[in-house]
Amino acid sequence: MAGTTLLDGGFTAPVFQSQAAFRLVMDAMAQPGRIVDLGHAVQPPAPLEPAAAAFLATLADYDTPVWFEDNGTDAAASWLTFHTGAAVANNPSTASFVVLSKDSLVAGWLKFATGSLSYPDRSATLLLPVESLRDGTPQTIRGPGIETVATIAPRGLPDGFAATMAINTSRYPLGFDLLLTCGSELLALPRTTRLVEA
Repeated sequence: MAGTTLLDGGFTAPVFQSQAAFRLVMDAMAQPGRIVDLGHAVQPPAPLEPAAAAFLATLADYDTPVWFEDNGTDAAASWLTFHTGAAVANNPSTASFVVLSKDSLVAGWLKFATGSLSYPDRSATLLLPVESLRDGTPQTIRGPGIETVATIAPRGLPDGFAATMAINTSRYPLGFDLLLTCGSELLALPRTTRLVEA
């Protein structure tokens, strides 16, 4: 059974499916707050959700280490390595992609790679699973890709989220990019996106 989980569940048409997922992810990054549905083209082991798995299956490779915050992720890590070639990082500060747990402590997010002034792209992309992307407390966001303001309403954000995001935004052009996921859906909050105080 473990072998079946490892070998199966990846893209069945990798070129076309990864291209489709890439376009959706780029749309989400270009329009922060927009929810995109990556579908169920991949069937990953827990704790990976379909959106996070599709994102990683599209963008992770041997040159982008992935760090898992949750314990008990051996099956998911093996699945990811098999399908993408990506190594599992032992040190969170070296990870290109970070799969956070639902009860992640946001104070720890500031230890992830933020890039450098010469290479701001060498930063981490964080994937945070939440309970919902739609029916939480509304929050206003501003930034590039948003005409004036936009409203997001994710449910299940960790304590201290707004404060940590403010610190991250203040570091621009350094900082991490955050993707919120729920099932097959994804919402992007790049480092340029600011949460607006009510």
